[in-house]
Amino acid sequence: MKYNIFLKFEVEGIVDRPDVIGAIFGQTENLFGEQMDLRELQEKGRIGRLLVNLTTKGGKTEGEIIVPSNVDRIETALLAAMIESVDKVGPYPAKFSLVKIEDIREEKKRKIIERAKEILDAWGKEETLDLKEVINEIIGSVKIGELIQYGPEKLPAGPDIEKDPNMIIVEGRADVINLLKYGYKNVIALEGAQGKIPETIKELSKQKKIVIAFLDGDHGGDLILRELLAHDVKIDYVARAPPGKEVEELTKKEVVKALEDMVPLAQHLKKMKEYKPVQAVKAETQVQAQLQVLEGVQQAPTVSSQAAKEILVKIPSQVLERIKTLSGTLEGYLYDENWNEIATVQVREIVSKLESLEKDKVAYIVFDGVITQRLVDLASAKNVKVLIGSRIGGVTKKPENVELLTITDLLTT
Repeated sequence: MKYNIFLKFEVEGIVDRPDVIGAIFGQTENLFGEQMDLRELQEKGRIGRLLVNLTTKGGKTEGEIIVPSNVDRIETALLAAMIESVDKVGPYPAKFSLVKIEDIREEKKRKIIERAKEILDAWGKEETLDLKEVINEIIGSVKIGELIQYGPEKLPAGPDIEKDPNMIIVEGRADVINLLKYGYKNVIALEGAQGKIPETIKELSKQKKIVIAFLDGDHGGDLILRELLAHDVKIDYVARAPPGKEVEELTKKEVVKALEDMVPLAQHLKKMKEYKPVQAVKAETQVQAQLQVLEGVQQAPTVSSQAAKEILVKIPSQVLERIKTLSGTLEGYLYDENWNEIATVQVREIVSKLESLEKDKVAYIVFDGVITQRLVDLASAKNVKVLIGSRIGGVTKKPENVELLTITDLLTT
C-alpha cells in the first residue's frame, strides 16, 4: 500500500465495528461510479481492509478508522472525502473527519533515516569519526546525477556522458531518468530515432572504450539495435531488459542483472532470429523509411495529417492546453468518450491502470511517454480510440480500431 488514511468519528449512540464499516460502504456506494466503489477497490486490492478502533462512553461511540490505499494521490484524497460525507451509523447521527493521510513510503524512509543516524552516531563514537564528514560522504556517494541535454540534438543524458570512458545507449528520456536513479551517469538516449541515428551518438561511440546498447525486451529493442548497426554506431556489448519489459520500468535489481548478463555484440547477433549481416541491413535502410522487424513486418506508420486534424477538432480547449504543458512531466491522463477525465497517472502506471478498468471505459489516452506495442495491444482490447504520446517506438502491428498520434504531430497540425 502507498498511503494510510486516518479518520476519527463520533456516533450519537452505541454501535459496533460492523455497523461503522457497513455505514461507510453503504453510504459511499456508487457515489462516483464503479471506479471508486469501495467494494470493487477492495476486491481488486486497491484498498486494504478497514481497521476500526472504537470505545463507548456515556451512550456515545467514538473511535478511529485506518484505510490502507494503493490508488494515486488524487483518488486517495477523494476516498477520504467520501468517508467524511458519512453522516449516520445505524439509526444514529454520526460525524467523520480526516485526521491525516500518511505516505507509507515516506514514513518508511523517515524511519530508515532515523535509524541511519543512530548507526552513524554509534559508529562515530567507536571510530572517533566526524559524524558530519561521514554523512556528507554517504550523501555524495549516492547522489543521483541530474539529467542534461547533450549535443546539438539536445539528447537526454547523464552528467558523466562526456568524461566517462564508457557509455550506455538507451532508447528514450525515461530510460535515462531510471538509470540515473540507480547511479548510472554515463547514459545517453536516442530519443526515439526512427530510421535516423543522431550524429552525436555516432561520434561519441567512436570515442568510448566500451559502448553498451541497453535495449527493451521486445521487438522494439531489436529494431533499435539494427538501426544503430546500420548507421555505423560502434557497439561492444548488448544488454536486454527482461522479455516484455522496458528499460524505463526496471527495478534496480533488474538493471544490475541485465548489465551483468550483457553479451558481446557478435554473440547477441547469433541469437537473433533470421539474423541478416550488417551489410544487408544497411542496404535495407537505404530503400525503406524504417527497418523491418525480424519477421519481415514493417513498423506501423504514424497517424495521417488528416486524421490528426479530425482528432484536434474534437479535443476541448482545456485538454489541449494541458497537452501543451505535458512534456517533461512523465504523467498521463485517461479520458472517456466525452473527454471527461477518468484518471491521472504516472507513465509507468498507465498499463496497470488501463488493465484495471472495464472495456469501453476509456476512449482517449494522452501521456508523456512512448507508445509501445504492449500498450497498443491493450488499448485495442479495451476499445481505446486514440493514443497520444511523446513518440511512437517499437510498434510493429497497428490495430485498425486505435489511432496513434504524437504530441508533436498534434500541436503542429
